[in-house]
Amino acid sequence: MKNCRSGRKPKASNSDSRNKAVASVNRHILVVGSGSAGKRHARNLVALGCAVSCVDPRADRRQELAEETPVASEFDSVENALSGSEQFHGVVVASPPAFHVDQAIAALDTNLPVLLEKPVSPDATSARKLARACNSSGTPLLLGYTWRWWPPLRHAKAKLESGSIGNLRHIRFTMSAHLADWHPWERYQDFFMSNQELGGGALLDESHWIDLALWFFGMPRSVYARIEKISDLEIDADDNVDMILEFDDGLRATLHLDLFGRPHEKSILFVGEQGSCRWTESPNCVAFSGEQADGWDETLFECERNDMFMSVAEEFLGVLDGKRLPTCTIEDGVRVLDVIEAARRSHEDGQCISLIS
Repeated sequence: MKNCRSGRKPKASNSDSRNKAVASVNRHILVVGSGSAGKRHARNLVALGCAVSCVDPRADRRQELAEETPVASEFDSVENALSGSEQFHGVVVASPPAFHVDQAIAALDTNLPVLLEKPVSPDATSARKLARACNSSGTPLLLGYTWRWWPPLRHAKAKLESGSIGNLRHIRFTMSAHLADWHPWERYQDFFMSNQELGGGALLDESHWIDLALWFFGMPRSVYARIEKISDLEIDADDNVDMILEFDDGLRATLHLDLFGRPHEKSILFVGEQGSCRWTESPNCVAFSGEQADGWDETLFECERNDMFMSVAEEFLGVLDGKRLPTCTIEDGVRVLDVIEAARRSHEDGQCISLIS
């Protein structure tokens, strides 16, 4: 390993001065959904000085959240919570994807800005319904494709845009992680990821990697995909996705997503005409290799996974203050779902699907 450098570790979740600066805002945020994502958002918002209330139809979930994070109020439905919408400054929608659109629209109808967990919804049609509601209301919505805020990926993106490895020709995205390991505190069969109707499955939930492909390279010209259930997991959603995206100038990307792999792997390999760039989650590293290079020039990062969620929360509070515009928008989410719909058609027809209008 050559030139191993350590990036400074962000202390977002533990920085007293940072939290005190945000605490003066005195915001009250409604968190819809008290599962894993909702609990994380609640913890982070409280750490940033906000008051939070929660919504979940399950009393046990509401109790679990309240036991670990101070909660101002609890509600069993979005309707009950928003009947007193004047007490809130914003809404986080962290429920299963099947409920995202209706719950986000309910918040927008009361002029409350929304932080929406990804994906926008299970399908492009309902996502466009939400996009119309956003445009009609003029109320901002920030979409939580959180890997966009991950410092190693931002570093890699900046270096690639500078031409560090020449013209890109091929990119390989890999996400492989056994579903039973995700939430060890509950049966994976009870996790929404196991349920296609709730918006589970590799294609939808791990659309992070489709979003990253679009964030790096824009919309692809065409999609070819296989979307399958091939493992012994006791789920009714897809657990294996293989996809080819073709972009302008002959650039191609392959994506592999699965819910059964061990050990877990999250990585991206960028191959250019003058070298390659490799990002891995474990180790937390961005590496470059140039022409006739012997090995990789590695940059190690010490940031923690929650840091990107904290960055999303901070951006959302900036949006509430009118100091920032959302950097990941409803339109970004619609484009991801356009690719997903094309992938579904490709699998059904066994053909490459063009995205050029």
